[in-house]
Amino acid sequence: MTTGTASTGPDVRDDLPGIVPVRDSKVPDGSALLIPASVWAPFVDWAGTA
Repeated sequence: MTTGTASTGPDVRDDLPGIVPVRDSKVPDGSALLIPASVWAPFVDWAGTA
């Protein structure tokens, strides 16, 4: 997840095999949306081309 200075976007972890937790950086103690890595990777590829 994002560390250090304040973030204004989503926090994303990449250290859990098969799962990508995403949460609101403004609510660090809030819940996370758990996205399967098999779905996250194509989304990131797509977002990089948009």
